[in-house]
Amino acid sequence: MLDLSKIQNELMREIADLSEVPQGAYNFRANGQLAGRHTTANIDINSKENGSGIDIFIKPNTVGETVHIPVVISESGVNETVYNDFFIGDNCDVVIVAGCGIDNCGAHDSEHDGVHRFYVGKNSKIKYMEKHYGSGDGSGKRILNPVTEAYMEESSVMEMEMVQIKGVDSTERKTVAKLKENAKLIVRERLMTHGVQSASSIYKVELNGDGSSADIVSRSVARDDSFQKLDLCVDGNAECSGHTECDSIIMDNGRILAVPSLEANNVDAMLVHEAAIGKIAGEQLIKLMTLGLTEQEAEEQIINGFLA
Repeated sequence: MLDLSKIQNELMREIADLSEVPQGAYNFRANGQLAGRHTTANIDINSKENGSGIDIFIKPNTVGETVHIPVVISESGVNETVYNDFFIGDNCDVVIVAGCGIDNCGAHDSEHDGVHRFYVGKNSKIKYMEKHYGSGDGSGKRILNPVTEAYMEESSVMEMEMVQIKGVDSTERKTVAKLKENAKLIVRERLMTHGVQSASSIYKVELNGDGSSADIVSRSVARDDSFQKLDLCVDGNAECSGHTECDSIIMDNGRILAVPSLEANNVDAMLVHEAAIGKIAGEQLIKLMTLGLTEQEAEEQIINGFLA
């Protein structure tokens, strides 16, 4: 696929489910350099003048198209920050597939910090998928610090799938969203840490328009000696509705800190938070073990189903 190495192609499969060049618009980045780009009649991609990222322009009324913008790093010691801005016209319905994979077999840390800013037009619907993945047996760390900002116009809808299941040593994830009238934000986060990994997820959502809504659900598993912090903040500044949910499994010596925050600044703001942190229930393990699974196999089945 393009001029990518075997390891880079494996990373592409992990983060974007790509085994060949995709249809539609795409921008591939590998080890800090452009590895391939394609535009369409409705979607244009331009490099920023200072080389720090790209601008993606999606014309009004674009429907049924997909944009892929994956990043892979297969060298030790790469450290980069990129800024990708999406300008999405009115009445669009598109899918955007991002994600970053790092394979570090060396002694130096490799880090990718991606800042994605979305300017979503009126009545547009966006599905945004972002998956992070780490591999490699080197002593250098795999570090990912994504920032996602969404500025949503009237009656727009944005669905986010944020996934990090394996191999990332340290991550600080920040999501900011500001919604106008009747705009809707849906977030589904899935996260697993192991070893001595650490992960911090911060959400700051402003419901500024009447009829705006947000539904944010985070599911996570902390294994071994890893640590997670989830900071969910929703501000209701209008007649709006907001729901946040943190559902976590803690194992071994893992630690999880959930910090919910709801701020109602309007008498008609309806905000709800749910949180649950606990270990795998013994009866679940026993039930699966009676079917012939070992305890470890039963744990993996439960975790896979929980994070599906």
